[in-house]
Amino acid sequence: MKEMKGMKGMKDNKGFTLVEMAIVLVIIGIILAGVLKGEELINNAKMKRTYSLYRETMAAYYTYLDKYQRFPGDDNTVATRTGWVASVDGNNNGRIDGGVRFNCTGAEAAGEESCNALRHLRLANIIVGSGRTNPGDPYGGSVVIAYRSINGKATNWIAMSNIPADVAESIDTQNDDGIYNSGSIRGSADYTLGNPVILYFSP
Repeated sequence: MKEMKGMKGMKDNKGFTLVEMAIVLVIIGIILAGVLKGEELINNAKMKRTYSLYRETMAAYYTYLDKYQRFPGDDNTVATRTGWVASVDGNNNGRIDGGVRFNCTGAEAAGEESCNALRHLRLANIIVGSGRTNPGDPYGGSVVIAYRSINGKATNWIAMSNIPADVAESIDTQNDDGIYNSGSIRGSADYTLGNPVILYFSP
């Protein structure tokens, strides 16, 4: 009798069946797939936003050029045209000089046209914001327009900082030649090194 009672207790304490465990594993798999898909969607959205930001900046650059026949930052008629004495004119040499500055503060000198380019675009009501502060990019860096020689090509560039190497390579591959040191999109370093890069777009 005692033996029968013990056997009944063992039946009452049974574990998960294989079917139940399979259902749990399927549910976990679905949740993980959803999380991974969500991350992929976010990454793709940020990558598309980065390229869209370049296109918007390029449109602003050419809108200004079409309107005033001078490059923003390099324009030597801004103070006269706007009457705003705080504006700093450029020298109209066709280059947006002053280096690739990602940390414009508003205290830049006349020669730092890359920072003044942002102010010129804002004075013309082409982009939003105030002063010379850099617009941000989707990866926590910032945007600047500046003249520089990048991998043998000297021109005015639209540059974005802190772009992950794999993202930079994808943008380059989808919209140019995928090679960091050639074409109209270039990286500050080889994408295969895996470090964040400055991504340069030729307008």
